[in-house]
Amino acid sequence: MRWLLTVVLSLWLLVGTLGAAVFAPAVAAAPADIPAGDIATLRKQAFDLTRSGKFDLAEVVWTQLIDALPDEPAVWSNRGNVRVSQNKIDAAVQDYTHAIALDGLQPDPYLNRGAAYEAAGEWQAAIDDYNRVLKLSPDDPAAYNNRGNAQGGQGDWDAALQDYEHSITLQPSFSLGYANYGIALFEVGDQAKSLQVLKSLARKYPNYADVRAALTAVLWETGHRGEAESQWAAARGLDRRYSDLDWVKNVRRWPPSLVKGLDNFLKL
Repeated sequence: MRWLLTVVLSLWLLVGTLGAAVFAPAVAAAPADIPAGDIATLRKQAFDLTRSGKFDLAEVVWTQLIDALPDEPAVWSNRGNVRVSQNKIDAAVQDYTHAIALDGLQPDPYLNRGAAYEAAGEWQAAIDDYNRVLKLSPDDPAAYNNRGNAQGGQGDWDAALQDYEHSITLQPSFSLGYANYGIALFEVGDQAKSLQVLKSLARKYPNYADVRAALTAVLWETGHRGEAESQWAAARGLDRRYSDLDWVKNVRRWPPSLVKGLDNFLKL
C-alpha cells in the first residue's frame, strides 16, 4: 500500500495548477509517552492542512509528528511534500533523503525527490530517481511522465515523447501525460498529431488551461489563426500566467518551439 502523500506528477504543484494526491500512511505505534489518540489527531490535522493548501501550517504539524515518530519514513516524506509546495527545495530533498534512508523500498519518496530535483534544474539527478521508482514499480505512469519532463529539461524531446507515450499506454485516462505527449509531438515536428491530441483534450477538459494555451500556439503556427484566438481567450480566462513567456519557458517549461509559437501569437 502507498503510505504517504504523493506530491507531484509534474512541477505544477509548485505553481498551483494541480494539487497533491493523498494516500494514507501505514499507522505506526505511538511512542509510549504519547497517547495514540494524540498521534491520530495530529495525523488528521496534518493531512487536512495539506489538502487545503495551508502548507506552512501543515509543515508545523508534520514536524511535530517527526518529533514523535522519528523512525517513520512517511512523516518525513510528507513534510518534504509541503516544503516543496512552499519552494523550500533543499529542505524538501533532505526530508525525502531521510525517508529513503529509513525505507528504501518505497517508490514515492524517490518520485517526489525527483520532482524536487527538477525544480532545481538538476535533470540527471531527477532522472536517476525516476529510474529507481521504475525499478520498484515498473508500471508507474507518473514516473514515466516525470522522467519525460526531466528529459525535456535536458533537451531530449524524442526520449521525452517516448516516456509520455508509455505513461498514457499504462494509464489511458492520464490527462497530464496526454497533454505532455501532445506538446512533445509538436516539438519533434509532428504538428498534425499534436493538433489532434490537444484538440481532443480541450474538448474533454475544457477548463484545462495548459492545453488551451498550448493549442493556441499550435493553431497559430499551423495557420489556424481564428481558432488560435478563440483558444487564447479561454486559456487567459482560466490562467493569466500564460501571458508571461518567462513563466511559460522557465516554470511551466514548455519546449522551445511551443514557446516560440506562443511568442509569435502574442506579438501579433
